[in-house]
Amino acid sequence: MDYKLLAWGRRRGPPSASAAGARTLPRLWLFTDETRLPDPRPAAIQLPVGKAGIVFRHDAAVDREQLGRDLARICKVRRLTLVVAGDARLAGHLRAGIHLRGGRWPCSLRPRGVVTSSAHSVAELRRAARAGADLAFLSPAFPTSSHPGAPGLRPVRWLALARAAHPQRMAVGALGGVTGTNVLRLSRGCQAVGAITALAP
Repeated sequence: MDYKLLAWGRRRGPPSASAAGARTLPRLWLFTDETRLPDPRPAAIQLPVGKAGIVFRHDAAVDREQLGRDLARICKVRRLTLVVAGDARLAGHLRAGIHLRGGRWPCSLRPRGVVTSSAHSVAELRRAARAGADLAFLSPAFPTSSHPGAPGLRPVRWLALARAAHPQRMAVGALGGVTGTNVLRLSRGCQAVGAITALAP
């Protein structure tokens, strides 16, 4: 676990607030990954109480619903925010929020809770804002094994995109190769961080 990244999240004071003021958002988000983090429960248990969120992405896992229930219980006990990627039905069942892909709703269902989104361009950031996302993760911020061979946006480009499509009602976070050291290069433009192995035990 990247303790510098944990310290960044704790140091930043109160959680980010969506511009509408309707929700408070954690700054640290664990993204689950079937390959790089097959069992996210040990990592979830070590996230700081009341100061982190989880994006549940185990789309093809055989035990997906049971794993989702386990994470929902951990989140309830530790006051963590849970969103489910691309599955509004499961999100509703778990009483969790939803994580959109590229700002697109997966269906007509609209579960209550926090709405986050992935984004890889200004167009997707704007689509996420129109879809009502509270927070969009712009990626890849830095080179990462999740996108082999991709150079990453790097700080100058990342900040330019975030500022170009930074509607006041939506926060923008960084995902992809972010560590406790390089997050400082994103300056104040980065309101949240998503990570896989950097937040794993």
